[in-house]
Amino acid sequence: MHTCVDRSSSWARFSGRLATRAVECVDIEAQPERLRSGLWFVVVDFEAAIGGAAGGSTGRAGRARAWRFAEVRDDDGTAAGPGWAGPAVGTWRSSLDQAAYEAAVRRVREHVRAGDVYQANVCRVLEAPLPVAADGREPDAAGLARVLAAGNPAPHAAAVHVPGGGGVDPVWVVSASPELYLSLRTDAGRGVLGSGPIKGTARTPEGLTEKDRTENVMITDLVRNDLQRVCRPGTVEVTDLLAVEEHPGLVHLVSRVRGVVAGDVAGAPDLWRRLLDGTFPPGSVSGAPKSSALRLIGELEPVPRGPYCGAVGWVDADAGTAELAVGIRTFWWERTGTEGEGVLRFGTGAGITWGSDPRSEWHETELKAARLVGLASRQALPQG
Repeated sequence: MHTCVDRSSSWARFSGRLATRAVECVDIEAQPERLRSGLWFVVVDFEAAIGGAAGGSTGRAGRARAWRFAEVRDDDGTAAGPGWAGPAVGTWRSSLDQAAYEAAVRRVREHVRAGDVYQANVCRVLEAPLPVAADGREPDAAGLARVLAAGNPAPHAAAVHVPGGGGVDPVWVVSASPELYLSLRTDAGRGVLGSGPIKGTARTPEGLTEKDRTENVMITDLVRNDLQRVCRPGTVEVTDLLAVEEHPGLVHLVSRVRGVVAGDVAGAPDLWRRLLDGTFPPGSVSGAPKSSALRLIGELEPVPRGPYCGAVGWVDADAGTAELAVGIRTFWWERTGTEGEGVLRFGTGAGITWGSDPRSEWHETELKAARLVGLASRQALPQG
């Protein structure tokens, strides 16, 4: 836990809420009981060693953190900032080029043929240099969030920015996620856990294939099994299967799964560690079987995913509610040196099965990235 020195420039936005002035940051793995009271904004790296899942299987370290803020109010969307000025279009670089990505797809198909996995999500990370401003300010996360809200509205859009040097662990994440990882609601005194896995992406509904539908069913079953780890026996159900959802520039196949949280889990001081232990990382961005897919991801992907493919959202313990999105369509920024250097990153990926064509999967990652990277690269005018 840390005492904040400069709270004025830290904030978080999610689901119609705006929080300002970060007070503290906690490690969810080390102090899960802290999330049993108050309102917290959460960012979990894909590699976080929750339950030993992703971190242990990929061989990389990640963090699961939550921030509490001094003030929370309804977000009217009017807050202004210096304005977003993104990196130049030609400065973006990928952790895997087309040849390397297609080779990774072929490797996954070999493992499917050998019976090691049924599906694995292979991702690449795009990055571009983006330094701090001349006056020392970090890039305007609120500005990027406004650009994305205007050009790519998303049902689970989120942003969290706690600048470095303020006494609280820093974070800079802006997400236009369309996918629900976990929701928690109270119904008749019981906690109801929900998830909305996405598998299947195309420009139009007519472009969705049998491979997309098969993959969605496979991952929906994986999510159903994950929820059964923390829910009452017999309560987990698929309420919607293979629904077509339209998003800016593309369509997705989305399914819905829910269950009633088991009594021993619901009443445990470490509720959120248990929920994450049972379900993290999200099935749609890992694979099946999850443990085998994660080991394969660790072998094939040259850089960590960080908050991309992790979780971003909020936990309102006092109200007994929560909403965590899968950290896809997500940008994150980090300092890379002592002289104000920094880098903006964005992840994109695709689920690989035996039916995958390497070139088509590469183009799917291009489709998912093109609109958002284009928006983030736009040089915006300063705000009022």
